[in-house]
Amino acid sequence: MNSSAQKKLISTPYGLLETAIDQPRSEQNVKSKGFAILSHPHPLHGGTMENKVVQTMSRAFAYAGWTVIRFNFRGVGQSEGQFDNAIGETEDLLNVIKELAPNAPICLGGFSFGAAVTCRAVELLKTTRDIQKIILIGLAVSRFDSPSIDSKYLFDTLVVHGEDDETVELHHVMAWAKMQTMPVTVVPQTGHFFHGQLPLLKGLILRHVNSAEY
Repeated sequence: MNSSAQKKLISTPYGLLETAIDQPRSEQNVKSKGFAILSHPHPLHGGTMENKVVQTMSRAFAYAGWTVIRFNFRGVGQSEGQFDNAIGETEDLLNVIKELAPNAPICLGGFSFGAAVTCRAVELLKTTRDIQKIILIGLAVSRFDSPSIDSKYLFDTLVVHGEDDETVELHHVMAWAKMQTMPVTVVPQTGHFFHGQLPLLKGLILRHVNSAEY
């Protein structure tokens, strides 16, 4: 848990949502590049905004100069409501963006269930928001509807999956990626939670976030 994060409850049409805001960690006093909004894994299986993979994404984005917004989906922590099978959770993500990052450039990232929700949000925001980077880790494509990523984001999207993922088998993600010619970065001998490989995961994310636009 990042003890320096600013905790904030925001009001949405569906109840209060608990958020945590992590400031950029650049050694230089530079203006934030925008907001990176990160979505956590399945709420009914222990997923929260304090998940280690989500924290790893947060540290990478913050180090790259982005203000990071983590949040708990409805029914998790202090967030009100109850699990809604990715439909309501997509609304949660959209409301967090609307309330805390209404105009600035944004990046979207998610892990597992949160990656599926991120795909859904990208599809809904692709014509109205400036999405700079998309990070999809352990995408739960076999369990939840995960729309294809618009081709205009091909070079801005990083998909990372463990070779030995026991929750979402790699072949499901490869089938999803094949339909859109989306590259997938496969981490060998690694399961769903990237145990022992979080430093590598952070490096992959940081390299992608800092990569030049095409």
